[in-house]
This record gives sequence, structure tokens and C-alpha cells, in this order.
Amino acid sequence: MIVFNRTKKSAVSGAAARADTFSGRLFGLIPRRSLGAEEGLWLEPCAMIHMCFMSFPIDAVFLDEELKVLRVIENLKTWRFSPWVYGARGVLELPAGRAAGRIETGDLLEFRA
Repeated sequence: MIVFNRTKKSAVSGAAARADTFSGRLFGLIPRRSLGAEEGLWLEPCAMIHMCFMSFPIDAVFLDEELKVLRVIENLKTWRFSPWVYGARGVLELPAGRAAGRIETGDLLEFRA
């Protein structure tokens, strides 16, 4: 799916997948060696992530139920845990550096099939 920033009127990701099952959220990007520049993973429901067993850092974008950005954690390194983000409905995981200049707290995102 395509992730679009409605606030900035710009594309964020051209090829995001969705992880909405327990195993999909648990393993997430662990089997991957990297993410392409346009790739991402939407974890739902989710309010905290771990980077255990990951091979690469990511940008983590926490969204509420209306897809408003609550928090952006850039360059979250392997073997780290994010904080629990109160009110988060899901997390959009992007390649490290992808969120810079594209997403800020308060922005409203949209997911398009």
C-alpha cells in the first residue's frame, strides 16, 4: 500500500505491507536484511516495538486511531526497545532516515491500497 502524508501533501512510502496478526507483528522485519527506500511495514495494533534480532535500524512512526502522528523515533538501532506510546494504534516502520523531512509529530497520514 501507499502511505501518504496528508498534512505535507507528499508520499512517505510507495510499498508498505501490513502486519495485523500476532505472528506478523511479533516477527515483523526480523527475517529481512534491509528495507528498500520505498518500503515500510504497518504494525496494527501496536504501541511499542522491539528491535531484537533485527539486522538494521529503522524509523518508527507511532500513529493514533485517526492516523495522526504521535511520535517519530528516527534511527532506532538494533537490540533496542521503543517506549510505550500512549494512545498509539499502530507503528509504521520505515528505512532509517526515511522519516526525516517527511513526517513530524502532528502530521496526518493516509494509507491507500
